[in-house]
Amino acid sequence: MTSGAAPPDDASGDATRWLNPGVAGIGTASLLSDLGHEIPTALLPALVTSTLGGSAAALGLIEGVSDALSGIAKVAGGPPADDPGRRRTIAVGGYTVTAVLSSAVAVATSVGQVAALRAGAWAARGIRGPSRNALLADVVPSQAYGRAYGFERAMDNLGAVLGPLAALLLVSLLGVRWAIGLSIIPGLLAALAIVLAVRYAPRLARRDRGRFRIRLRPLLRGRLGTLLVGVTAFEVGNVAATLLILRAQEQLVPQYGSQRAVQIAILLYAAYNLSATLASIPGGHLVDRTSRGPVRVLLIGVALFASAYAWFAGPAASAALLLPAFVLAGVAIGFVETAESSAVAALAPTDLRGSAFGLLAGIQSMGNLVASAVAGFLWSQFSPTVAFLYLAAWMVVAFGAFLWVRVRDNAARP
Repeated sequence: MTSGAAPPDDASGDATRWLNPGVAGIGTASLLSDLGHEIPTALLPALVTSTLGGSAAALGLIEGVSDALSGIAKVAGGPPADDPGRRRTIAVGGYTVTAVLSSAVAVATSVGQVAALRAGAWAARGIRGPSRNALLADVVPSQAYGRAYGFERAMDNLGAVLGPLAALLLVSLLGVRWAIGLSIIPGLLAALAIVLAVRYAPRLARRDRGRFRIRLRPLLRGRLGTLLVGVTAFEVGNVAATLLILRAQEQLVPQYGSQRAVQIAILLYAAYNLSATLASIPGGHLVDRTSRGPVRVLLIGVALFASAYAWFAGPAASAALLLPAFVLAGVAIGFVETAESSAVAALAPTDLRGSAFGLLAGIQSMGNLVASAVAGFLWSQFSPTVAFLYLAAWMVVAFGAFLWVRVRDNAARP
């Protein structure tokens, strides 16, 4: 792919000027969008069960189907994002559709309508991901990828902290339906932020509008393919945060009672998201220090995850003793997500960058599904200790894979 115009001065000059309007716009979109869709996410259980009379099984099915569609959409959204023109349209459209459909849940009169709207919103959220990530690489110099992706992850995680708090405030003032409906405001502001970011992006030559397909072979060659081996091992052990919350609840119930344990577990989860927010930008700075920076940050991240999972595998603990485990896991995910995106942006062929981000998203989605399913089975059949030791073992495997990549890089260094 060739460039139709030179990148903006801020994007092509000194890497210390990495926080340009394009990066700021994409980061702001992540913050606002996450804030917007976390409001209906937090209130969905109340709407489905209390308002519409649905069951817990129906709620689980809605979330399971929506997550699956989001994962499929992330992979499918990769090849179209290889075209700079299409990635702009998909990013703007994805943020807009997510906002509209998520807030439209407020007027649903049946569980089936909630399911359809939720599934559509999550599919739109998934398909926009590769385009947004590729667009971010368009607006920042390559030597500042770590800081740019760290900033985007920090803003996204901050939205995950503010969203549930906004939901609590709105539902206390206006009720469940109005709170969900008003989530369209930050959602549409997120779409506007992406529009502004697109205006800043350099005009790159469009690809031939032929058939788009995922081209795996060019993506799996060289350093990127080797690195994705370690990423796959990590994601197979990267369990959904809901299991961390459940572990905390079970350990806290004997000491605090059921209701209080749930409240404390939610606060611990907020600490997890806040830790991820605070760790993402420093993680990005570490990525940018050397060309081998992503591998170094990945090694630190999986080591922290292994420590956190070993902590969760331990005996019952107080809230004070559980807090470090949530903080370790939060810092770890902030480091790893930043390093993964930075590595893909740096190592993928420029004309296949969208496909590369789609492949990464597919590995993340399938890995998380396997991790959560297997850990849940081990938890039910044996114990939570066995489940978390299993996850910790995968972190050790991932650490070994990334260490192998680092050894190979050092051997290849002139």
